[in-house]
Amino acid sequence: MFQFLVDWWNALPFGVQWTIATTSQILAFMIVLLLSLAFLLLMDRKVWAAVQLRKGPNTVGAFGLLQSFADFLKFVLKEIVVPAGADRPLFLLAPLLTFVFAFITWAVIPVAPGWVISDINVGILYVFAISSLGVYGIIIGGWASNSKYPFLGSLGQRPRWCPTRSLSALCWSRCC
Repeated sequence: MFQFLVDWWNALPFGVQWTIATTSQILAFMIVLLLSLAFLLLMDRKVWAAVQLRKGPNTVGAFGLLQSFADFLKFVLKEIVVPAGADRPLFLLAPLLTFVFAFITWAVIPVAPGWVISDINVGILYVFAISSLGVYGIIIGGWASNSKYPFLGSLGQRPRWCPTRSLSALCWSRCC
């Protein structure tokens, strides 16, 4: 069985092998990143529950370990409510845009020696450029609602993103 898979893999053209290998590496990295995020979120909820002297998430799974996954399932199965006058395609595209920008930022961050999705020389500039684009998903969401108050609220997010990006750039320039 194993020899059959090796023969099948070797029979594939190089471009197909590269595409399958790169896609599987990206998927593995995304799964590890999402699982890490789920358990960091659980830890954050547990810490804030302890600060507020309450139990925190403890009903889904042993010790509440599956709470983040239950919340994700609830989010996915929730009904999508689009305002009546909203631009529907933009309104649905805006959160996806922010999510994609957040994930493609991780493409140049090495997680182990020699294991990075895209090894480019200007990786730190790439991180700053792509991570600052995430605010446009918020602004597009406010614009797509076709109401002035959500749009003004989304425009208010831009000043909140700029100082964090400039401070992190300053810190990275002093460390490197």
